[in-house]
Amino acid sequence: MTKGLLQAALLPLWLASSDAMAGSLFGSTGENNLGKGQSDFGGIGLMQTPTARMAPMGSMMVGWSRTAPYRRYNVFFQPAEWLEGGFRYSEIENRDYQAASGDRNLLDKGLDVKLRLLQESRYAPQLALGLRDVGGTTLFGAEYLAASKRWHDFDFTLGLGWGYLGHADDAGSPLGWADDRFDHRPDDSGGDQGGEFALDALFRGPVAAFGGVEYQTPWDPLVMQLEYEGNDYSNEPSGSKLEQDSRFNIGGRLALTDGLSLHSGWQRGNTVMMGLNYRFNLAGISQIKRDPPPVATDAGPQRNWQAVSNALASNAGIAVSRISRDGRDLTVSGEPMTYPSLMESEKRAGRILHAQADAGVERFRFRWESRGLALREDVHDREAMLAAADSEEYESDHLYGIYSHADLAIDATSEHGETLYHHRFKGFSWNLAPRLDQNLGGPDGYLFRLLAVLNAEYRTDPNGWFSGAVAGTIWDNMDNYEYISNSELPRVRTYIGEYLSKSQVGIENLQYTRTAQPGDNWYAMGYGGLLEMMYAGVGGEVLYRPFNSGWAVGADLNWVRQRAFQQRFELRDYSTWTGHLSAYVETGFEDVLAKASVGRYLAGDIGTTLDFSREFDSGVRIGAWATWTDAGDDYGEGSFDKGLYLSIPFNALFTRSTRSRATVAWKPLTRDGGARLGRRYGLYGLTEERNLGSYWEKYPDSW
Repeated sequence: MTKGLLQAALLPLWLASSDAMAGSLFGSTGENNLGKGQSDFGGIGLMQTPTARMAPMGSMMVGWSRTAPYRRYNVFFQPAEWLEGGFRYSEIENRDYQAASGDRNLLDKGLDVKLRLLQESRYAPQLALGLRDVGGTTLFGAEYLAASKRWHDFDFTLGLGWGYLGHADDAGSPLGWADDRFDHRPDDSGGDQGGEFALDALFRGPVAAFGGVEYQTPWDPLVMQLEYEGNDYSNEPSGSKLEQDSRFNIGGRLALTDGLSLHSGWQRGNTVMMGLNYRFNLAGISQIKRDPPPVATDAGPQRNWQAVSNALASNAGIAVSRISRDGRDLTVSGEPMTYPSLMESEKRAGRILHAQADAGVERFRFRWESRGLALREDVHDREAMLAAADSEEYESDHLYGIYSHADLAIDATSEHGETLYHHRFKGFSWNLAPRLDQNLGGPDGYLFRLLAVLNAEYRTDPNGWFSGAVAGTIWDNMDNYEYISNSELPRVRTYIGEYLSKSQVGIENLQYTRTAQPGDNWYAMGYGGLLEMMYAGVGGEVLYRPFNSGWAVGADLNWVRQRAFQQRFELRDYSTWTGHLSAYVETGFEDVLAKASVGRYLAGDIGTTLDFSREFDSGVRIGAWATWTDAGDDYGEGSFDKGLYLSIPFNALFTRSTRSRATVAWKPLTRDGGARLGRRYGLYGLTEERNLGSYWEKYPDSW
């Protein structure tokens, strides 16, 4: 049945450092808030109805509202100026959750999307097309076309709604002239299982007009709203008609800070609405850095090359594997470990090398690696680098004096020049961190586990390492877990509750991984052991990734066996082969990375996963994915899999630079269909520096 799974690292209170938290109580301005408030359903709108407005690009909006008999909890994103999307839980107070063992209200899930078709101009309104509660049970399913126009301190909206927004039935279908099928809307648009994209229901049936106006009062924090609904509440998910004394709603929005706002209103002519919303600026979050200052250009030399390696690690963030001299070139080979910008590491390293190298060295070369894989080499002219460090006037000369290439020797033994320092990356490292696992939206209510996770690694050589993770429960309410989902497929994921509740301390990962580079642009990896919480096995991956190319292709193949619920070394009987062919494309459109994977999933079903994501200048990446397989009716509720994720760089949150990240993922259901192996490492991520990306764009800021 329904298991909304949200797993995330327990992040620090990073929001306090973001731009969204700026401003004091009642300190926001109406100019910034008019036309930018969230509706009861989530996303930019009035109260019950949407508008054509969009939030600033990179926004993340969370909200809660209650208009009896509905409580709504939502999270929305603005990945592009023209696109809004998000998900929502709607709690229906007068309907029981049939799958729940206790007395619980039904919790419905839905996805929304809104597209801006036309941007507002002096004379033309902003125009948007939207879908509400699409791809779910569609209890609140609706489509709309909305236009919004600003006039002084007023923002007007007029729209046309289908489905839930059009139940007032003001007119027949405006598309009926094209095809008779548009005159009637199917009653079972959500599909037998729910969760299907109800394409056959879109923009079908009668329509109703909706609209409203927002007024910016003389007191900046307060915006007043008047709304005219397109819904007459005659066909409600609550199971019975709701009394509506008026189609007009009146309300207000009070800004408590630049991001936090309180909503209230009088709806249906007889019902109070209350809501609380918050907006974060994901694209603009940053933190002032207190990193160690770069070494002075006139600093004295280190006592030996071992000390140089230590300085490169502590000040430039480079885990050095080799320093060599070949004529006029001094080369540093290593892995980036501190600064997200390689230019920052190279700038700092250049100062250290300048103090150490004799006058015969004219160029500094930085050979970047990852887990023993050669990725690229950046070359700096020593004189230009030194001049740029001393004067901004020489920055452009230094910029044109830098070049990058991938003509690297794959075999380290074939490298030329005299080795001044060599380190084999052999040793042990570990860290201990908290994590919060959550299970939302299921019949058992909100389930959580607060854990302490011990991660450890032993590096055998540059290309091989053992890794492990042991998780211990600090506090949880997993005793409330009772519901076991029905499944016609092998139970490859729907035993999730058993894994979460059967053990207070479990081994989540214990594997050996080894990388190799079989040829130019080719990368390979093999691994074996306890690969994730539910599966043990062996597998491998290959990736073809040309240097500084916008595309890559790869394949992985794995034989796995299901682990026992206690997460020790015992195994269950179920085993299978799983693997995928994957293509990665930097589309060049809105900085979107597209990934398509085709292959065999854990339950033996064959299908495709599509993943689209975008990374902002802050380093925050937001994305969405969906999976379709040949499981058909055996797939279970939802008929396909889907989810959203948010990847947050700690560099944007901490005062010290770091390359670490945390990922928050949301999926409405835990299914057996479309289930993939949770591999700890992937070659595309390990070879990230093959793409120059914004290396040149960040040059002035980095220097």
